[in-house]
Amino acid sequence: MTARVLAVVQARLGSTRLPGKALEEIAGRPMLAHVLTRTAAVPGVDQVVLATTVNPEDAALADLARSLGIACARGSVEDVLDRFRSVLLAHPAEIVLRVTGDCPLLDPRVFGLVLDKYSRSAGTVDYVSNVDPPTYPDGLDAEVFSSPALERAWREARLPSDREHVTTYIRDHRDRFRVANVVNGEDLSAHRWVVDTATDLTFVRQVYASLDPAGTRIFGMAEVLELLTRRPELLSLNAGIRRNEGLERSRARDLLASRPGSGGRSA
Repeated sequence: MTARVLAVVQARLGSTRLPGKALEEIAGRPMLAHVLTRTAAVPGVDQVVLATTVNPEDAALADLARSLGIACARGSVEDVLDRFRSVLLAHPAEIVLRVTGDCPLLDPRVFGLVLDKYSRSAGTVDYVSNVDPPTYPDGLDAEVFSSPALERAWREARLPSDREHVTTYIRDHRDRFRVANVVNGEDLSAHRWVVDTATDLTFVRQVYASLDPAGTRIFGMAEVLELLTRRPELLSLNAGIRRNEGLERSRARDLLASRPGSGGRSA
């Protein structure tokens, strides 16, 4: 029997750097709508589920998902790893594709390459990504892992950053998990296509205005790269922001949480 693939899109409105970004309009549609539509187009995905929080404000995200015919599960605000596990309990699957809701330039073909590598591994790996090390633009980060790997991470992870970022525990414990990576032929990791700041949002809106002003089709990485060749000035819109700044801040909080008397969890 073919293994079932569940794509889980995580999103909430309480973003630190750009609150409410999931509902910001891009080419006439909320950003999250673009992400959900593109995720559903990834080859091999059987179902897409939005994983949002129990915060009342995130009911708007649940409503948006349902309007697109996509299921929604609501869980912990900070413990995203637990949120993912709750989704898997409600929608059982053997394989999980993790998607973050701030990637409106998600290329289904790229995500399909990562999913295909996992599927072709025939059970010899627990986790496949294109982020370790990254060679694709920031915003095209794809991660695929087995449901047992998620369950083990959920049981064992203690650091706040591991609970927030879902897969860091798997990547950091290669003595316990079998990990593989998909590498692009050209290192494009310096490109920033994720939406964490107002300048990121401006960049993405400009890309859509040029390639899909009506917001009705899915264009891919190659088209964006070609656009940037013609209009290199767009690259300056959100230049200078480091990749994974959110993870860096979480790691800093780990140190505070592990100090004696802090009341936080330690490794």
